[in-house]
Amino acid sequence: MFAKGFVVAAMAFSGAALASSPDAWTDYNQRLTRACVAASGLKDVKPVGGPIQYDDRVPVTALVLAGRYPQKHMNNRPGRELCVWDRKANKAYVSEADQLLPK
Repeated sequence: MFAKGFVVAAMAFSGAALASSPDAWTDYNQRLTRACVAASGLKDVKPVGGPIQYDDRVPVTALVLAGRYPQKHMNNRPGRELCVWDRKANKAYVSEADQLLPK
C-alpha cells in the first residue's frame, strides 16, 4: 500500500517539476534568438514570427529569420533563413529558406 502511494505521489510531483515558468520560457526564447541571429549570414537579421517547438522526440526548436544578403553581388536583396536550435547540444544551425518569401 505504501509503495502505491509513493509512486502516485512521485508521479504528481514529477509533472510539476517538468513545468517551466514564464520567466524560464522568456530566457529560453532570448537565448534561442541570440544564437540563431549569431549563426545567420544575413545582415539586419531578425526573427519572423515566434519559435516553433517540437516535442522531445525531435528535440529541436525552429525559428524563421529575415534580413538582407550582405554579399555585393546580391545587391542587398532580402532573404530568409530557417534556424534549427538543437536543444540537447545548445547549438543553432541555419539554412537558406528564400522559398518562404512571398512572391
